[in-house]
Amino acid sequence: MLSNVIIICTGMIGLAMLFCLWRLIKGPDITDRILALDTLYINSIALIILLGLYYGTALYFEGALLIAMLGFVSTSAVAKYLLRGDIIE
Repeated sequence: MLSNVIIICTGMIGLAMLFCLWRLIKGPDITDRILALDTLYINSIALIILLGLYYGTALYFEGALLIAMLGFVSTSAVAKYLLRGDIIE
């Protein structure tokens, strides 16, 4: 039963990723596009964790952790660039 729930959740997260991609492309403002990109990588983390649960291996969790760290750093760098126009002072 758990495998069926994981497959259903994978489809829902895939749909959420498509909506985020649509907002990333069509977003009316740069802040909407940044939020869509941030949500897109959070959804990809959830998808990778679900795949790790489905296959029963811990290797996927390490990949999700790497994506989470890179996503946080990139979001903070883009936010700093938008506020000051410069990343490294």
